[in-house]
Amino acid sequence: MKSLHLVDPASPSSPQTFGKLQPRTLVHQVIEALVAGASEGLILPGDRIIEADLAEQLGVSRVPVREALRVLESQGVVVNEPYKGIRLTPVSHDRIDQLIEVRVALETTAATRAIRLKRNDAAHLQELESIVHDMETMAARNEVFGFATADTAFHRTLCSYAGNAVLSDMWEMLARQMTIIFGLSALGKPMEAIVEEHWELIRVFRSGKVADMARAISDHIDVEIHKVDLEKIIAERRADAQRKTSPA
Repeated sequence: MKSLHLVDPASPSSPQTFGKLQPRTLVHQVIEALVAGASEGLILPGDRIIEADLAEQLGVSRVPVREALRVLESQGVVVNEPYKGIRLTPVSHDRIDQLIEVRVALETTAATRAIRLKRNDAAHLQELESIVHDMETMAARNEVFGFATADTAFHRTLCSYAGNAVLSDMWEMLARQMTIIFGLSALGKPMEAIVEEHWELIRVFRSGKVADMARAISDHIDVEIHKVDLEKIIAERRADAQRKTSPA
């Protein structure tokens, strides 16, 4: 029997399949499988996601898949367009700029408030340092999704120090999109360099200088992300997948 693939057969992206899931918290597992595949470039922005094929590959019914896709649509990870079906949300320079603008505003506000609340103390710094050590471990193993997940955890944790539930909820709406972007960025930039950027954020956060922290966040989120051409990375992976699937 011919293997079914996650993406539209007409799509040039990789036809790699996912392993079967165990029957527990299926909606969450489907979400994680999709975000993992996207962060590692197994499916690419713009690729069509076929509900029935995905359900078969993951070994679940279409019900948790349908619910997972609804959740991901609400978070901007996938889009459902007339006559085009469900697709992984395309990544463009404009889209990245919009995400950056919101992230810089949220994380600058969070870090500023955290410093004023004196949550740049030893205990909070140790928590952030532990996450960066996790990033180092994932980088050493070349585990892109694990690395991207740890990167997301770092920024989620920093935002939590503001003690502002509304801010954290707003950031969380971007979290899965950012995990995918963090993963794709790690495919085009040395993970060690990304790790060092996070150590620098910790050093500045420790100093308690609000202006320096705002500048460090802007550099990390805005300046550094623009050094990575995500559209080029996506195009190269799509072209490589097309070469692999084209007849000899």
